[in-house]
Amino acid sequence: MAVSTVLAGARVVLPTGIVENGRVIVENGRIAGAAEGAPALDLTGHWLVPGFVDIHNHGGGGASFTSGTVDEILTGVRTHRLHGTTTVVASFVTGEMDYLTQRAGLLSELAEQGDIAGIHFEGPFISPCRKGAHDETLLRDPEPAEVRKLIDAARGRASMVTLATELPGGIDSVRLLAEHGVIAAIGHTDATYEQTRAAIDAGATVATHLFNAMPGLGHRAPGPIAALLEDERITVELINDGTHLHPAALELAFHHAGPERVAFITDAMDAAGFGDGRYMLGPLEVEVRDGVARLVEGGSIAGSTLTLDRAFKRAATIDKLPVESVVQAISANPAKLLGVYDRVGSLEPGKDADIVVLDENFELKGVMRKGAWVVEPQVG
Repeated sequence: MAVSTVLAGARVVLPTGIVENGRVIVENGRIAGAAEGAPALDLTGHWLVPGFVDIHNHGGGGASFTSGTVDEILTGVRTHRLHGTTTVVASFVTGEMDYLTQRAGLLSELAEQGDIAGIHFEGPFISPCRKGAHDETLLRDPEPAEVRKLIDAARGRASMVTLATELPGGIDSVRLLAEHGVIAAIGHTDATYEQTRAAIDAGATVATHLFNAMPGLGHRAPGPIAALLEDERITVELINDGTHLHPAALELAFHHAGPERVAFITDAMDAAGFGDGRYMLGPLEVEVRDGVARLVEGGSIAGSTLTLDRAFKRAATIDKLPVESVVQAISANPAKLLGVYDRVGSLEPGKDADIVVLDENFELKGVMRKGAWVVEPQVG
């Protein structure tokens, strides 16, 4: 017998729009079209949206994806699931090449098991001028042979590599990544407008945390921001935590790229969902104070403590974005980038029952992943 659950009465956000007083039927872990006699959970006054998809996340719950044990990595994954992220890509920070290849092998096994959706290498192929919270002594040029070592170590589970494409080998590495079906992301870059355009023409498709770790927008030297915003081939990552971006910068990105070209990310580090204190981000020490992570030495922002439920609420309340646009940016667009939109990213029949329940104030009240409650809503 099929096991069915009916979620009824909520505002349901679909790719075609918002359905008032809608019904979502879950059957054997997937979204179904009919369920005779199944009991309904009354979610009147709530929103039903697809599970969130985070393509840039370094950890959470006190655990690092770069350096944690398997159990610690799973703790980080579970932490973000509790906040609505049902699909997560594990991101690395810069490290020694041998160490990164060893870690890639470990995480590829978790990807094969379905615990994570893939691996993102943020470094070591980035600019020392825009290194942010990366160890400058470990940076290197993005020579194709070096990039190939990492994607081979990931055994087909590399989702994305962030590159400063203006560095020697950068353009050839973009082509290599495109040929292997790996997202080439432009980030931690000191590129000019023209150099950025060349990288896009070579196959780059993502801007790693737009505005952060790149030159600002100039009227004579527009730099990478203008090139990334204007090109329809680029999806721009945004960290909507109120620290990384001024609201006007987020509005600018949405205005120029449109909601179909924005992906909300966390860029979360260990402290996400855990609390203030001292942590390690790769080999560098980070202090988290009042939820803001900065390097102990130098004070650079070091990732975030963001979870995507907070990013959703901020976008819908403070930024006043339409809920449909927020869902695009937090679920559909990143799922499409990863090539998994046939399974996740929207509430359509046949897809995994990855669902987030929000109340009228956009506070998270429930999380379902593949038909099983991670956070069961308390209603009635």
